[in-house]
Amino acid sequence: MNLIDTHSHIYLKEDFGEDLELVVERLKQAGVEHVFLPNIDSSTIDEMHELEAAEPGRFHALMGLHPTSVKENYKEELEVVARCFEARDYCGVGEIGIDLYWDKTFVKEQAEAFETQVDLAISRSLPIVIHCREAFPEIVASLRKFDKTKLRGIFHSFGGSADDVEVISSLGDFWLGINGVVTFKKSTLPAVLENVPLERLVLETDSPYLTPVPHRGRRNESAYIVHTAQKIAEIKGVTVELVAQCTTQNAEKIFEV
Repeated sequence: MNLIDTHSHIYLKEDFGEDLELVVERLKQAGVEHVFLPNIDSSTIDEMHELEAAEPGRFHALMGLHPTSVKENYKEELEVVARCFEARDYCGVGEIGIDLYWDKTFVKEQAEAFETQVDLAISRSLPIVIHCREAFPEIVASLRKFDKTKLRGIFHSFGGSADDVEVISSLGDFWLGINGVVTFKKSTLPAVLENVPLERLVLETDSPYLTPVPHRGRRNESAYIVHTAQKIAEIKGVTVELVAQCTTQNAEKIFEV
């Protein structure tokens, strides 16, 4: 059974510096063939590149500026992103978006940074990985400014409603990134996902965050993606092998691996 983790930050040495080799070995044993590594900001680029270089056939870097890293110097950070794309290829633009949960100080700047990076993705025919936290209307408003036939990618850590799914389908060629949240006791995702076809879902961990049951409360890692796959199989009434097959094909289509 082959699985793909479309969103993992296991390159962060603060969280994985002491046992990264074991983390990598466990994800291999779990059948995780590919792990996609979204960037956060200029401070995380070297760590991300280092992990990718260790096993480039398995680890794949994306480049982008995370919305919570949009501060006074956001234009300088965007210049770093642009220079990285000039220096080499990446498989996508991410993690980008708008986050109004932690801080609303830079709402305008977050939207500008997001739209700048969407433009960058379109110019390079790349998928985008969208971080959206308490900012769905703002994300939709930004994406409506673009030609939807040129937009594709993933709504990372999707936790919205059936209505949100319908809106997302109107914005472009987008998939929903499903992680450990779907296993939480109070999650509303199972009811929503009942009516979303497997062809529109991809698996992710968002390691080291959002650890699935039965490991909730511990640091998340890519090997735990199997628990999310099992939960989706339960929701859809299908085998976990079918979930793995469909979500893997979806991820391969998005990132062209």
